[in-house]
Amino acid sequence: MSTTVKSSPAIALQQVPNAKGRGKEKGGRRLAALFLAPTIIGITIFTLVPIVASLTLAFFRWDIISTPEFVGVDNFVSIGADPTIRRAFLNTIGFVAVAVSLQLTVSIGLAVLIQSKMPSWLRTFFRSAFFFPLVLSAASVSIIMSYLFNQNFGLVNQIIGLVGIPAVPWLTSQAGAMVVIILVYVWQNFGFTFLLIIGGLSSIPVEMYEASSIDGATGWKQFKNITLPLLSPTLLVASVMAIISALQIFDQPYVITRGGPGDSTRTAVMVIYETAFKQLDFGRAFAIGIVLTLLIMLVTAVQFRLSRRFVHYN
Repeated sequence: MSTTVKSSPAIALQQVPNAKGRGKEKGGRRLAALFLAPTIIGITIFTLVPIVASLTLAFFRWDIISTPEFVGVDNFVSIGADPTIRRAFLNTIGFVAVAVSLQLTVSIGLAVLIQSKMPSWLRTFFRSAFFFPLVLSAASVSIIMSYLFNQNFGLVNQIIGLVGIPAVPWLTSQAGAMVVIILVYVWQNFGFTFLLIIGGLSSIPVEMYEASSIDGATGWKQFKNITLPLLSPTLLVASVMAIISALQIFDQPYVITRGGPGDSTRTAVMVIYETAFKQLDFGRAFAIGIVLTLLIMLVTAVQFRLSRRFVHYN
């Protein structure tokens, strides 16, 4: 026995393709594409095209005037053979190790101090004051600092001279120049790391400190067993961003010391700039930039690898 099911007019109408609905959908897609077009075009012109051009021209010798000449991997081989480039990368790595460690230490110390018992208005003041140097131009700050640390008439030497310490050749000695670069960089950039850590500290439940104090844990024990483990995800983000930024340092050594004395404060980005715009060897400059990018990627990958052991998300 078979039965025939008759569809009602309403069901039949629902099964008929709605041309008007399809038209609205196409119109919405076109409108979305129109709004996305400026962003896509901007990313293509200012990001994708330079990346492809850099990867390509790194294998050419090009002075931006004549026709590019293919040289294979010669530009990369010359990087290891050039003592100036080797010294610049070593300077950069040493700078990153000291500056980032100091930046994180200062940020953690000040953040813990400010988050302790302190009036809210005073806490807000310090947050703004510590972040303020970050909004200043790195070049203008570097110019001011070069006068402050001048050996002959700098304010720093005048102050330490009051206690009988002789004038220090801050900018004319290799060790002194690097110390100045590190201090200036950390002073201007620790504010962002400080705010990240403030946010991380604010997310730690107060009840955990109260419970630990009942058990007799205070001060350093609370910091070691509660603050650091629960702050580790924030410290991972802060350290990754700090290292990536420090590996690209340029303004402070270029303005304050021009990479001197000798090559003691010359950095990787300074070498890229000098190779491209002073020596007009753009192919080699692109190769140095690729090596620096690979170094940044390697360090970041190592950090995330180590985070599996030292970062606690619960």
